[in-house]
Amino acid sequence: MKFFVYIVKCRDNSFYTGSTSNIQKRVNEHNFGKLGAKSLRGKLPVQLIYSEEFKTRSQALRREIEIKSWRREKKVELIDTHIRSRV
Repeated sequence: MKFFVYIVKCRDNSFYTGSTSNIQKRVNEHNFGKLGAKSLRGKLPVQLIYSEEFKTRSQALRREIEIKSWRREKKVELIDTHIRSRV
């Protein structure tokens, strides 16, 4: 099974970082379901803008905690680097 860390951009331009084994399902839960993060209520819809893949849940959780500790500027740098590498 694969695990992912993801960053979504909220309607108010804030970021939310989370981890999951199914990114599309989780983003849909945030946007349409009752299982979305409570901190996102009032900031919907969200848009997936970044993800990383891991072999284990513990690796993904460690990375999630690391990214959540960062200031916004560092998250923007990570996202921009990811976007540039895909072009």
